[in-house]
Amino acid sequence: MLISCGAPVAGAWADPESLGVFAQRAEQLGYHGLWSFQRLLAGADQQLPPVYRSVLDPLLALTFAAARTSRVRLGVAVINIPYVSPAYLAKQAATLDVLSGGRLDLGLGTGWSAPEFAATGSDPHPRGRRLGEYLEVLRTLWNDPVASFEGQLYRVPPSTMAPPPVQPGGPPVLLGGTADIALRRAGRLSAGWVSSSRLTFDEIARGAQIVRRAAEEAGRDPDAVRIVVRAVVRPGRRDDAVPLSGDWAQIRAGAQLYAEAGVTELFYDLNWDPLIGSPGADRRVARERAEEILTVLAPSG
Repeated sequence: MLISCGAPVAGAWADPESLGVFAQRAEQLGYHGLWSFQRLLAGADQQLPPVYRSVLDPLLALTFAAARTSRVRLGVAVINIPYVSPAYLAKQAATLDVLSGGRLDLGLGTGWSAPEFAATGSDPHPRGRRLGEYLEVLRTLWNDPVASFEGQLYRVPPSTMAPPPVQPGGPPVLLGGTADIALRRAGRLSAGWVSSSRLTFDEIARGAQIVRRAAEEAGRDPDAVRIVVRAVVRPGRRDDAVPLSGDWAQIRAGAQLYAEAGVTELFYDLNWDPLIGSPGADRRVARERAEEILTVLAPSG
């Protein structure tokens, strides 16, 4: 199982210095990838966790990190597709892939926030058809000398998008979602599944089984499907409801459980730590706490 970490994109540590320094530290410490996430805005009446209250744009943050690193993978979990046209995202993703030397992993979801749908003039429905057409548009724009697509929701007239991504076929696309139909879709149509922060360990283990079974039924190699899990880390007091809580040995043991459940990549997302990812957290404390956690849990250690 690969070990990655979350980029400083939310709350107190989401500033230029922290993003640059922690991107470099992640690479130095042997982390496989650096992951961001998307939140456009928080509705004034929404009851959202603090982590969603102040968030950098995920692709711009990863581009900033790409300029400070040379090896670590750069992932987003996830971009919500109703908010942006597939042609525009194809150009953004191809550009970041070129600038990073082919290091981008692109997670996609269909969104859930009503204020964001309203602000972007978008609608997630019909989710399955929308996502399927979106993937087709990305693939033709990234791969075909003359791209073209005619769907019910999206259209691309015969055209060329250049420069193409560095990675053959384009950046690997992973799909989010928690419903069984979304898990099966990830297994059928994408490079793999990226989990939500809200899922329990048992739900992730079950989700991985559904994704791989769907891949096999679609004639794909289930062992080649990626299962990428966002891990919430809680150092200190042990909480059995949080697999990565307790002392450092207990946290590492919890990570091993994910590996045994079939997870291929686990990323410690410290943005979900209230002392780090909340807008009101002390910046100095946030940086020091993040440095300690990432150093102690580093793959090289």
